[in-house]
Amino acid sequence: MSQSYEVIFENNKKWVESKISEDPNFFHELAKTQTPDYLYIGCSDSRATAEELMGAKPGEVFVHRNIANVVNTLDMSSTTVIQYAVEHLKVKHIIVCGHYNCGGVKAAMTPQDLGLLNPWLRNIRDVYRLHQAELDSITDEGKRYDRLVELNVQEQCINVIKMACVQERYILEEYPIVHGWVFDLRTGKIIDLEIDFEKTLKDIQKIYNLTSSDWVMSRKTK
Repeated sequence: MSQSYEVIFENNKKWVESKISEDPNFFHELAKTQTPDYLYIGCSDSRATAEELMGAKPGEVFVHRNIANVVNTLDMSSTTVIQYAVEHLKVKHIIVCGHYNCGGVKAAMTPQDLGLLNPWLRNIRDVYRLHQAELDSITDEGKRYDRLVELNVQEQCINVIKMACVQERYILEEYPIVHGWVFDLRTGKIIDLEIDFEKTLKDIQKIYNLTSSDWVMSRKTK
């Protein structure tokens, strides 16, 4: 095995030792259950790790990652993660986090046949189509690229909000709330796109109301 592979196990050993030195019961408590407040949906890019950029500890963030942080309702991986997080873990916040210099978004901007990647990247190309007038008006290619990253996050947030489990639990408990972030690799900072969750929910209710009930934007009494 290569040294680069073996060092992973050395790092794990050091990490275990450091945790036990801080708290002898750390792993005993960690093994009991998970009660995260956050579901983080991010990109698979190796430079954008959820817990590290959020300063979170093990057990605090439930994480799903894929190429370009896409939420496609035909993708059982992302939809089952969201449903489990909402209905069973009872997360209070769902975060869709993109990042500047995203390879998936860049590939979607490239007129090229990318084989098996084509159906996945079509989700991002659809975002470009929806916002083509705005994007084409940006003459600086780098800024256009950054803006598509932001718009992709925005549209994926809407896809999360479309889901019945999200709508139904929000009506009952006023959670979860959906947020859109961009991680700027050039500065290390998280940028909150300030998605207006409640307004977005109201705007899409005519078409995407899946609650089979009168639309109520405040807590229901049982």
